[in-house]
Amino acid sequence: MNIRIICLGKVKEKSLIDLIDEYKKRISKYSNIEIVELADEPIPSNPSEKEVLEIKRKEAEKIRSKIGSSDYVICLDQYGKQLDSEEFAEKIQNITVNGYSTIDFVIGGTAGLDQELVGSANFKMSFSKLTFPHQLIRLFLTEQIFRAFKIQNNEKYHW
Repeated sequence: MNIRIICLGKVKEKSLIDLIDEYKKRISKYSNIEIVELADEPIPSNPSEKEVLEIKRKEAEKIRSKIGSSDYVICLDQYGKQLDSEEFAEKIQNITVNGYSTIDFVIGGTAGLDQELVGSANFKMSFSKLTFPHQLIRLFLTEQIFRAFKIQNNEKYHW
């Protein structure tokens, strides 16, 4: 299985980078994992709704260019379905059983994700009703992917 996390913007805090890298290393025991960082579009101060929609559209084009035609796409979206860790592990396992070899997780940037892109995803997932910076979501996602593999393999999880 291949897991690709497609995200806008870079993580700048070294402590977050180190934690994300640690989880990537741990995940590599179970799956190939790649983080694809795309440049986010500059956002003017006090952008109009039209400008925000255009930024999202441009970012969606960049994201689509990284998604394979046979990939299973999961967009992280505030209105997506919330799963507990066991449900998330089962979701990943079912995707694989159904013949997908690559799962693309998509994390939006500051402006969020284009609604057409979100609508075309195979699944929409939310970590919380709270809003988090996309850098933290990347860490949460890598940790949960690692936890999912531990659950699937009936292995004890400890940090």
